[in-house]
Amino acid sequence: MSEISGPRTIPGDWHDGTIPANVAIDDTAYIESTFSFVEFRSEMVPGVTMGRGASAYFGTMFDVGSQGRVTLGEYALVHGARIICDSTIEIHDYALISWNVLLMDNYRVPRDPDARRHLLERVPVLSDRRLDGNTEPAPIVIGRNAWVGFDVCVLPGVSVGEGSIVGARSVVIEDVPPFTVVAGNPARVIRTLQHQTSDRHD
Repeated sequence: MSEISGPRTIPGDWHDGTIPANVAIDDTAYIESTFSFVEFRSEMVPGVTMGRGASAYFGTMFDVGSQGRVTLGEYALVHGARIICDSTIEIHDYALISWNVLLMDNYRVPRDPDARRHLLERVPVLSDRRLDGNTEPAPIVIGRNAWVGFDVCVLPGVSVGEGSIVGARSVVIEDVPPFTVVAGNPARVIRTLQHQTSDRHD
């Protein structure tokens, strides 16, 4: 894996963009379109890391702030998720993130209604019209071989344990134990899964 300086494009890409220089991509990893980086602002090196065989398919959006860092482990697959990251989001090896999933390590707006109103009043005079409430991020971890179903929302500070399944359209507000199935709003444990120690090929 290497970080390449200079513009990088994707052959046949419908979007006329580039992969940022501080995105480290294994030679066997796959990104469908540079459109995934239109909201990418990370100044970290690297700001995104994609391991061996990792994939980011159509609709995946890396909305990464200046201090954000996103990691996709080996063979991790993200299909059309929005990743809002101002701290760290780790998607471990063999994890599967379905379409329309939202992973957010920061709310980006204050909970206080008066503070939100003042923030919205400032937006029209900002050059980038971007909401930034100076709220504190909290890292997210998606464990090895976890499966996050479509339309799921994972909130700041949550860890999804190894081998777990998050049911479609769930809202995950607290940690998910390893090898469990959770579902609902808020997500609750539905059952545990039988498992064997997975083979780890390095």
